[in-house]
Amino acid sequence: MVVKDTINHRFFANFKKYRFLLDQLVKRDIKIKYRRSVLGIFWSFLEPLLSMIVLTIVFSAFFKHTISNYPVYYLTGMLIYQFFAGGSNAAMRSIKSSASILKTIYVPKYMFSLSAILSNFVTFLLSLIVLFLVMVATNATFTIYIIFAILPIIALLLLTIGVGLILATVNVFFRDMEHLYGVCLMLLMYAMPIFYPPEIVPASFRFIQYYNPLYAVIGCCRSVFLYGTLYNPLQLLFAMVSGAAFLIIGIAMFYKYQDRFILYV
Repeated sequence: MVVKDTINHRFFANFKKYRFLLDQLVKRDIKIKYRRSVLGIFWSFLEPLLSMIVLTIVFSAFFKHTISNYPVYYLTGMLIYQFFAGGSNAAMRSIKSSASILKTIYVPKYMFSLSAILSNFVTFLLSLIVLFLVMVATNATFTIYIIFAILPIIALLLLTIGVGLILATVNVFFRDMEHLYGVCLMLLMYAMPIFYPPEIVPASFRFIQYYNPLYAVIGCCRSVFLYGTLYNPLQLLFAMVSGAAFLIIGIAMFYKYQDRFILYV
């Protein structure tokens, strides 16, 4: 326990010292992501909107009796999933893609993983504008509970950083992790009720929902955005505790093996 506290103290001390560098890396990642795109940052709005329109046309007729506002239902789940998938995936590749810099000068290695996640987080926050516009267009109810979406979003960020640091560490030593994780993300997307109602999942497989912190975040956000009610506090607690646990494990694992990165990248 003392070792973990020391590691966490070093992590946050470095974070404060190199905060300016982190800001620059986040800006760099965003610019690189949209550098060759004609639409640029507007693609963050257009992509979820187009996918929502297509999925609404295809599935809303099937689920109209179980999902009252399918566009908001789908967007809430998909935007959260896309941030987790994109952020953790970018973090996983961050150390290998920054090998030339790591071999030249000293930079806290976790900065590259963290900047990859935060740049995706900025895109996620921008894409929430699309969600609000769709809520207006579909006459969704806006309530005071919307402000409480901040808490599950914080849990989502903690979870993504923790998982991202773990993947970044594993990917340095196990190169097949990138391909394996792609399959895992695909299975995760179809295993969670993102574009279908949770009731159609057989009872024997619903543990994937109950014990999935990512789906807990989706459930909390759907409560405030779609249903206009406050989420279950136990569901939020599960998401928060899971996010914090993954973050602690990710930091500890990253710091334990980071000195060996230079030998493998």
